Amino acid sequence: MTTNPIEMSGDLSGKLLIAMPGMGDLRFDQSVIFMCAHSAEGAMGLIINKPAQDVILGDVLGQLDIKVSQEVQKLQVHIGGPVETTRGFVLHTQDFQSDLQTLNVDADFAMTGTLDVLEEIGTATGPSRSQLMLGYAGWGAGQLENEIRHNGWLICDPSVELVFDTDDTQKWSQALDSIGVSPLTLSATAGRA
Repeated sequence: MTTNPIEMSGDLSGKLLIAMPGMGDLRFDQSVIFMCAHSAEGAMGLIINKPAQDVILGDVLGQLDIKVSQEVQKLQVHIGGPVETTRGFVLHTQDFQSDLQTLNVDADFAMTGTLDVLEEIGTATGPSRSQLMLGYAGWGAGQLENEIRHNGWLICDPSVELVFDTDDTQKWSQALDSIGVSPLTLSATAGRA
């Protein structure tokens, strides 16, 4: 008897998706995605391990005329996904709540897409840990479930340390390690018995 992976996992909000080799979409090669929302209507997540080339927080905040303290000036900006790539999203710890709108994903993580979080981060008074992403990853109804069924993604629980403190080049392998999978054992082709 086979079990549907979605039936086993249910709502994937607050989980990490780990891209499988050979998934066919180079934009997601070795990606780790933090899932902000997941329902029958679709899903939204942020890639946490793809730094934007030559884009630092000071540059982005400067373009928005937001003051930037020295301690956050050189923080790396990430590519959150291929949808709405000019729109910013901040994944952060729960110690910040926007007066405008914050999506509380779970007990540890929240996501804010309004300027007030950037103003707070710019003055080093925002959340204790955060990551600014440009764009997001989105799926229509049933699309993510289908990708999981076809071995496109593995699922694991996040930790604050993995999401915010681990070097971007190590997040994929560390996420795999957290579920006991070695990157060396993964195959780019799926089989059926």
